Amino acid sequence: MIARTTRGTGGRWPLIWLALLWQLTTPALAWNAAGHRLIAYLAWESMDPTTRSAVAGVLRRHPDFARWQARAGDADPDLGAFLEASTWPDDIRHDRRFFSAGLEEPTPALPGFPDMERRLNWHYVDRPPDSGQAAAASAGQLDRQLVALAHTLADPRSSVGERAYALPWLIHLVGDAHQPLHAASRYGSDGQGDSGGNAVEIVNPFQPHDPSTNLHRYWDELPGPPWLRGRQLQSTARSLSALYQPPPVSGTPAQWIAESRELARTAAYPPAGDAVPTISATFHANSLELARRRVVEAGYRLAEELKRLFADHGGGQ
Repeated sequence: MIARTTRGTGGRWPLIWLALLWQLTTPALAWNAAGHRLIAYLAWESMDPTTRSAVAGVLRRHPDFARWQARAGDADPDLGAFLEASTWPDDIRHDRRFFSAGLEEPTPALPGFPDMERRLNWHYVDRPPDSGQAAAASAGQLDRQLVALAHTLADPRSSVGERAYALPWLIHLVGDAHQPLHAASRYGSDGQGDSGGNAVEIVNPFQPHDPSTNLHRYWDELPGPPWLRGRQLQSTARSLSALYQPPPVSGTPAQWIAESRELARTAAYPPAGDAVPTISATFHANSLELARRRVVEAGYRLAEELKRLFADHGGGQ
């Protein structure tokens, strides 16, 4: 468990740093890299040594482990790999070894990979926030893949290679499940959705260098700048852990997604008005609070999920 900082004078600087970080945002996918690394760091610090060892052993068998080590530069190689694994499903979107099904020709399968598909539809599941809305069937598989990946990791019949491929995906998708606009889209009378807010243009005055954006990107960037790493990442994670207690119930993937869908209904969209709404100070403050809380919940829940999955057989090492 991460030690909780005090709220006296000595504990103020991490919180001030945290507040500054939340104002600096750049383009990203899903929770951006900072969000996923924060979730992973919170989870790592919350896991017991046995679970950490089992998780690290599986990640060492991933075909991109050497790449993670070269990029992480962390004094603790197992923590470094865990943090890099948390962003890997987004990183491969820009990796030419991989392909996007239906958009590109398949690329040759490399050793250790089942194939090189980017699996873009694993990151989300579009459902209308209001149950009465008509909606086209969602291509998103976030809900199904969280269950399938957990099954692969828990099944003693799974090969080490299967577990090594599944684990970074699970780490990442637990985070995605806690982003409200990865679980919902608003739908029009024609039954077509806004792709989790991607089709909702907004003006974000709290990002003066790039105020024109869309609502999904706005939410993705709330956890902080994507370059957040090292001591700054650790300081920010500890500040978050001081602000928010672990969730009282770990829950299930279905419950995490249901929470996100409800938050999409009640809090993720700015009030109706202008065709291109401008984010208000009140909406921004509420969104920051919600994003911080969801990052912390995802971190603790990821730790509990991995402890459960690796409890019996240590990931097949």
